[in-house]
Amino acid sequence: MAKQVRVRFAPSPTGYLHLGSARTAIFNWLYARHTGGKFILRIEDTDRERSKKEYLDEILEDLKWMGIEWDEGPFAQSEKMDVYRKKAEAILKKDLAYREGNAIIYKVEKSKIIKISDLIHGEIQFNTDEIKDQVLIKSDGSPAYNFACVVDDSEMEITHIIRGDDHISNTPKQIMLYEALSLKPPHFAHMPLMMGKDGAKLSKRHGGVAVFEYKNEGFLPEALANYLILLGWSPGGDREIIGLKEAAEKFDIKDINNVQVTFDIDKLRWINGEYIRSKTASELFPKIKEKLIKEKYVDDTLNKDHLLNIIELYKTRFKTFDEFLRLTECFFRDNYSVDDKAYKKHLENKESKKRIGEFAEKLKLLNEFSAPKIEEICRQLADSQKVKASKIIHPTRVAISGLTVGAGLFEIMEVLGKAKVIVRLEKAVSNN
Repeated sequence: MAKQVRVRFAPSPTGYLHLGSARTAIFNWLYARHTGGKFILRIEDTDRERSKKEYLDEILEDLKWMGIEWDEGPFAQSEKMDVYRKKAEAILKKDLAYREGNAIIYKVEKSKIIKISDLIHGEIQFNTDEIKDQVLIKSDGSPAYNFACVVDDSEMEITHIIRGDDHISNTPKQIMLYEALSLKPPHFAHMPLMMGKDGAKLSKRHGGVAVFEYKNEGFLPEALANYLILLGWSPGGDREIIGLKEAAEKFDIKDINNVQVTFDIDKLRWINGEYIRSKTASELFPKIKEKLIKEKYVDDTLNKDHLLNIIELYKTRFKTFDEFLRLTECFFRDNYSVDDKAYKKHLENKESKKRIGEFAEKLKLLNEFSAPKIEEICRQLADSQKVKASKIIHPTRVAISGLTVGAGLFEIMEVLGKAKVIVRLEKAVSNN
């Protein structure tokens, strides 16, 4: 009978959850779910000075936010210091290590070839002549990274270690330590790293690199998870929208590509937009309301129906909640931002002001302030002035919203309401 698959994700709480780490967590989770195995969460917090509770709390929150639930844990390495020391002393007793002050160091046997059968890259060989003696226990009593990993992975009965290519150089060191402890190593799978468009390792200069930054900007968790899944793996058939549950049914380690992947914010924004389009205004309402309150656009007394109308109007036009706020500021604030270029192009000349002034006067006479009636008035005015309707539409849009883009102008005007529209048009006319 095959042994149950057990994988682990082991973040260090010395910083926020990096996109690359989130991708590693997702691939481990997918494999556990695909095989009916277990996903274990381990916290590598032996760096006492840099490990912080705020980072740990955010990491756990971000994993849950993306839909990644663990079956066991979280287990903290800091609670196992005595276990690491006992294991190191066992290696010392075998005369495979030596003391250097308070440190315990493993003696690397030279001129030995270590082979690993990587599940993504195939066979990889290492010569121990290129590996120096390995610290097991540091002089401060804490375990070295590679040693703690081996002890933990063996005790947790981890069967598969799925991690980034940057850990390949650690693998021969860990295999030697498995042998020193008379343990069978797990299977290894090293995923190609996530790079920026310039080919360099993903960093701050490429934009946000932490999950919480995308969460705060207004990306949906299912969209971010979907995008990270596609970085190195594909469900097939040129398909790009897939949820975690369905991805888990199809996922296998052997299908991960062995070439580096490029993080593309535009692709992520597109996927997020697709998820937004697929939701109803009512489904989007709680998240958008939360964002509006957080950014002080509204308070708890906001009119729900009014916001639902705005969401419905813009649902196909924004790809993040931050973008929704920028596009719809005019609905929530009278001192909304005005695009300088748009103002100069459409509202600075006297003719434009004269036209929207006349438009405002016509609108005052409307009893039914609906998009079709507003449009009818606009086109009648354009015909009487022998100009294209755009000569009224563009300056009106800038006057009432501050932008040249957005939903249909007449729909915007209807949702804003007659009084507000007329006040804004008259204010634009009177501005010098």
